[in-house]
Amino acid sequence: MPDKLSQQEIDDALTELAGWQDASADSAIQKVFKFKDFAGAWSFMSACALMAEKMDHHPDWSNVYNKVDVKLTTHDAGGVTLRDIKLARYMNEVAG
Repeated sequence: MPDKLSQQEIDDALTELAGWQDASADSAIQKVFKFKDFAGAWSFMSACALMAEKMDHHPDWSNVYNKVDVKLTTHDAGGVTLRDIKLARYMNEVAG
């Protein structure tokens, strides 16, 4: 199981993750992605789902039309780990 990051480590990582915010009430990091349309949002989710499956690390997310709300946490560790940071970076890359 990966180690839970300290608050300082999370804060440091967030400075490099455009648009991501601390969701400490949920022991997570979060971001809302917006796309041109539903197809853009669905394409993003499909790409991210494949990576999440490879990592065996699945996001808490929801989709309404062109918007995807994402929260990342490592439930087994009780908070944010490097796995969450890695997946957040990947999501930012996919979103462009």
